[in-house]
Amino acid sequence: MKNILVVEDELPISRVLKVYLEKHHFQVEQAFTGDEAQRKFDLINPALVLLDVMLPGRSGWSILEYIRAKSSCPVIMLTALGQIDNKLAGLHQGADDYITKPFIADEVVARVQAVLRRSTQIIEGDHIKQFGSLKVDFKARTVMLHGIELTFTPKDLTLFLFLAQYKNQAFTREQLIEQVWGMDYEGSDRAVDLAIKRIRRALEHWPDAEGEIRTYRGLGYKLCVYE
Repeated sequence: MKNILVVEDELPISRVLKVYLEKHHFQVEQAFTGDEAQRKFDLINPALVLLDVMLPGRSGWSILEYIRAKSSCPVIMLTALGQIDNKLAGLHQGADDYITKPFIADEVVARVQAVLRRSTQIIEGDHIKQFGSLKVDFKARTVMLHGIELTFTPKDLTLFLFLAQYKNQAFTREQLIEQVWGMDYEGSDRAVDLAIKRIRRALEHWPDAEGEIRTYRGLGYKLCVYE
């Protein structure tokens, strides 16, 4: 049973989320302030966090920053209607999705299930793959090059792990957006190009003879591994 941390200071909303999530066989922990959210995150190591932006004390942004500094745990932000800047800021800072209030509880459960599917599908099969001097651990969500761990943003890491899981297969930008950003993503497919650019920069010392991320004009990208 996966543990979901619900961080929401409005008790009625928190109660509704807890009831609906438990009905779908999730275990739910609640936090009502930013400080409590940080303590419980460290204590229970949740599978996913539902995180309200406006909290007493430390804000949701501060908690998101804290989580991202130490974990790739999926985070879904809860934002008030019309706060477009909040949505964009959340995605840029490493949130996996956002939900606008007021919301339907069933939609929240569906979003939670979708984000968890995207974050877990890449660890199916072999947990560790070696591409020459590049070592990819899907379970630990780490990438090592020449024995040194590479640093990625959470979204870039998810994108690279997906490409690595399906090495030597080409994917369109639309397919990558669906798998990594989700079907509800409303931004430009330019986000894929920018993420690939950052990933290539992180892989700049990976020998060309071992592999590369290749661009297919008019189609998309492929992680080519030369074995």
